[in-house]
Formats: sequence, structure tokens, C-alpha cells
Amino acid sequence: MSSTHKFFTQQLMNWHRTVNVRSLPWKEEKDPYKIWLSEIILQQTRAEQGLKYYLSFTESYPSIADLAAAKDEDVFRLWQGLGYYNRCKNMLATARFIHSELNGQFPHDYENIVSLKGIGNYTASAIASFAFGLPYAVVDGNVYRVLSRFLGIEMAIDSSEGKKFIAHLAQQLLDRQHPAAYNQAIMDLGATICTPKKALCDECPLIKKCVARKDGLVAILPFKEKKLKVQNRYFNFLLLRYKDELWIERRNEKGIWQNLHQFYLIESPERIDQDSLWQNDFFIVHKLKIKHFAFISQSKQRLTHQLIESKFFEIELSDKKLSLAPDGFWIKAAQLNDYAFPKTLVDFINAYV
Repeated sequence: MSSTHKFFTQQLMNWHRTVNVRSLPWKEEKDPYKIWLSEIILQQTRAEQGLKYYLSFTESYPSIADLAAAKDEDVFRLWQGLGYYNRCKNMLATARFIHSELNGQFPHDYENIVSLKGIGNYTASAIASFAFGLPYAVVDGNVYRVLSRFLGIEMAIDSSEGKKFIAHLAQQLLDRQHPAAYNQAIMDLGATICTPKKALCDECPLIKKCVARKDGLVAILPFKEKKLKVQNRYFNFLLLRYKDELWIERRNEKGIWQNLHQFYLIESPERIDQDSLWQNDFFIVHKLKIKHFAFISQSKQRLTHQLIESKFFEIELSDKKLSLAPDGFWIKAAQLNDYAFPKTLVDFINAYV
């Protein structure tokens, strides 16, 4: 290990022991189930946001056997608002596999951990190091940022070459005697000091040898070669109402919000108004007996690769005898909280229904 590498590891570990006071309930956890749970929740989610979900899940399902025995709908409803619902689906599948096929025992080695559904290299490394003290370095966005800035790495972190290089480098820098503490330290440094914007360089223990600080590259690194392409989608939700009942349906197709519920959806290729919506085949085919039709509200939700623009229309019917999606059904309005909805619809329900 070079003198620069030694400086990095020693200073980082000293900072972690003496200065780092970031407190989160999973930081001292040794139960692989709870570590796995926290890591799945924190994928694509800030720690501050994920905290309440972690506490809710560990309270509702304190063991992997409890999660494995849970009803899908109950788990999805608890996950509601976190997004990326495939994480939740895979989490349930893995819990049930461990419970039924592995006698409820989480694997103790990296190779078997990473083979589980929904677990990649980062999550496997986190579980292996935090739960079992195995020498595997985690590599997440914080690690990419800290290492890129400290060593002045201008290789694109979203390229295959860049990912392999930094993964190899992270393993070299790992404190093999204290892998859990090291992994926690580098992630905490990235989350609290070496942040994406307005990095607190004067408080950083690595400032003396940080290339990005010396060369004025903090705002530029880490470097990415690919620009994120965002798809615009236009959702028109029909709040079909008959007396005190509402029509909802389950999204079973692959893509966003799979396994969650929604009101009847008409997706349009561009923004449309109420008059244009009225011309949709839905109204021609079903010949609805409409008592009232009105626009209620609209909203936007930004996902990683999509911008969802939603409009909500209320349609009061005088007859509920209509054939819609096979996965749809009528419920009492008071039952809405019994079903899991995506965040866009949760916000609408809370505000208007």
C-alpha cells in the first residue's frame, strides 16, 4: 500500500473513531436480517427518509420469519412512498426463500449472500462486513465520490472500466482488520462531509492530500460520461365513483408501480385536456351512465428516468355495471387505506379523497 493509500485509511479510521457522530439505528447492528433490510430500504433512498421505514419494518416484522409469513398487500402498504417497488417484491421473495430453503438462516459467506434475489455486490459486501466481519469493501455513490475526489480520478464512474477500477481501489484501501468500521466511515464521510454539493472540505480529515481540493476539481468530480435521459409520461386518472364506492385496479404489468393499486388510468402520448379525454375510446366502448364529470387536480412526480405528469378526473356514475380491467374492483372510499398506492396517488388521496 502506498503512503497516500495509508494516509487515506488511517485518517479515515481516526476520524470515524474520534469525530464521526452520525447516529443511525442500523450502524451498530449485527443481525444480518436487519442489516439486509436497511440496505434494501436505503437503495435509491436517503438515510433520513429511509429511517422511518426501517423502524416500521423492524417493528412490524422483527424477524425474517415474520416477513416471510406476511401478506404481500401488508408489506407493499408499509413500503408505500419509497418507490422502486421491485425492491420490495424481491425482498419478500428472498425472505421466503431463506425461511423455507435455508431454515431461516441468513448465509454467512459473500458468495451465497450475493446469489440471493435482489442482492448485488454492494449489498452483499455490506452484509458480509457489517454482520460477519468479512473483508469486503462497499462501493456506493458516497464511495465513488470520496475516492474520485481524493485521488483526482477523472475516469467516468458510470463506465465499466471506471466501476472496475474503483471497486479494485476500494478493496485495496479497506481496513481488513476492521472492515465494518471502515465501510461505515467512508459512507458517513461521503454523506456528511464530501457531499455532492457544497462539500465541507475544511472539516475533512483527508484535505491535506485531496487532489480535487488542491486542483479545484471538487465541483467536477466524480465524472460521468452518460447524461440521464428522462422520459415524459402523461397519466390521466379517472376517479370512478358510484355512491360511496370507488373503482381501483392493480398494476400487474412490468415497469413502475408494479403490484400497487391505482384508479382507472388512461395514458396519453401528450398532455390532453378534459374535452380531448372525453374522445377516448374508453368512453365510447363502455357507454358510461355519467352523472358528473370534472377535473380535480394535477401533479408531477420525478422518478430516476421518468417524469410523470398526472391529471385526476372525477366521474360520478349512476350505474356501476361496467366491465373494466380484470384486476379491478369496487371498494368503499373508507377502505382506501387498506391498499398500497404509489406516492402520486397517495398524495392525491390524502388531499382530495
